[in-house]
Amino acid sequence: MAHPRSRRRRVAVAVPVGLALTAAFGFLPGSATAAPQDAPASASAAQDGPRLSYVVNTATDAGTVGAVKKAIAKAGGTVVTTHAGIGVIVVHSANPDFAKTMRTVKGVQSAGATRTAPLKSAATTDVGKPEKVAEPRSAAALGAAKASGKEPLEPLQWDIPAIKADKAAKVNPGSKKVTVAVIDTGVDDTHPDLAPNFSAKQSANCVGGVPDTRKGAWRPYNPDEDYHGTHVAGEIAAARNNVGVAGVAPGVKLSAIKVSEPETSLFYAESVVCAFVFAADHGVEVTNNSYYVDPWQFNCKDDLDQAAILDAVGRAAKYAQRKGAINVASAGNSAMDLAAKELTDTTSPNDTTPAERKINPATCLDVPTQLPGVVTVSATGPKALKSYYSNYGLNQIDVAGPGGDKYQVPESPAKDGRILSTMPDGDYAYLQGTSMAGPHVAGVAALLKSKRPDATPQEIQWLLKAQADNPGCPTAPYDPDGDGKVNAECVGTKHINSFYGFGIVDALDAVKK
Repeated sequence: MAHPRSRRRRVAVAVPVGLALTAAFGFLPGSATAAPQDAPASASAAQDGPRLSYVVNTATDAGTVGAVKKAIAKAGGTVVTTHAGIGVIVVHSANPDFAKTMRTVKGVQSAGATRTAPLKSAATTDVGKPEKVAEPRSAAALGAAKASGKEPLEPLQWDIPAIKADKAAKVNPGSKKVTVAVIDTGVDDTHPDLAPNFSAKQSANCVGGVPDTRKGAWRPYNPDEDYHGTHVAGEIAAARNNVGVAGVAPGVKLSAIKVSEPETSLFYAESVVCAFVFAADHGVEVTNNSYYVDPWQFNCKDDLDQAAILDAVGRAAKYAQRKGAINVASAGNSAMDLAAKELTDTTSPNDTTPAERKINPATCLDVPTQLPGVVTVSATGPKALKSYYSNYGLNQIDVAGPGGDKYQVPESPAKDGRILSTMPDGDYAYLQGTSMAGPHVAGVAALLKSKRPDATPQEIQWLLKAQADNPGCPTAPYDPDGDGKVNAECVGTKHINSFYGFGIVDALDAVKK
């Protein structure tokens, strides 16, 4: 693995910004409702195994769902919630044979554990934090920014002009009728750059599989540790309000759907299913997914548990698309060729003890990144070159967006090749990763939807590709760190290739063409 995977999912590294800032400024029918259930576990079923969470996937008719829920209780399961419209039931059980038993039940199409570690009570830990800096308050910095028409920290955001988002904002900053849901670790909606665009009524905490819409439930459990979602949100839609940074689509609305476990920051299938369904049922137009569904980096169709995860999350993502949402996902930070015949996965399962395995990426999918209809995004740096950590692959990458690269130096006045954005508690910091690339594409998708409110998710995806600018494969050997070794081979044409798919998204074209 060429690049460390972070518990912050698709993010690579958090970097200090203090020095830089000091220098610069002194398809499924029905309504997918989810409701808590009270079906008790049967006392007759074995209960001597670890208590795990499961997804049981069925047909969507009421008769089948009802019969399966009775079978769940008989097999020693407790129903947590039922997404009846997509036929996904979330269950807890300590019966070690629960999934095996349920697979024999009439009407069950797949069933499996969503984790390998036992369920446990929620708790938070303080593991340290990156160096951050509070919002700029220097009168000189604020005055200079106002005079130039830029946000105070915007000169450090090389990524905004890289996709012409600064020019796009002057034409159309995005519509308040368009909402981008950040499915992530939670968002600090009190941040002064995020508060103007935040939609509380479209936000929730989906951890565990049941949406909690109480005020603030969507915020990070631990701001020092769970900063990822707040950073992502700023990249998408930080307001142009003369406070700090600028987002790609500063006029659209943001919502937060928290899905990361409080102690481990893992993203389990039941939480992600809840997030897609909640977003769809609350009128979200774009979802951003800068993560993969834990505990498997790739879910293989020939493994019954992993196949059930694929089935459940696939149904939920498809439901969101059918309801009008375009789903954008980051490609991952392992510098892997997703079109290879074989890959080595050394990180799964990441909630217990990982074991090295060889996988076929044609049948073992990164979820939700490689689900049908999802826009898969690779990362680029300031030189419009694939970021050294970014996954790639011919016919696997749809488009690319700025994700940052410490080896690529931006032009002055920007000083760092990573992405500067919002952090909890009113702060700002640099991060890099395909986690940062996806939100840039989600922002452009929101601009497209703002200009074309009647466009379908499929049409928005086509426009993202048609308007993208493709730098083509590098003419020189790809050696991003300069160590003399070729790190990856780009294949394809100047129009479609393995590094950039159809190309780097273009925000200006999104609002003008």
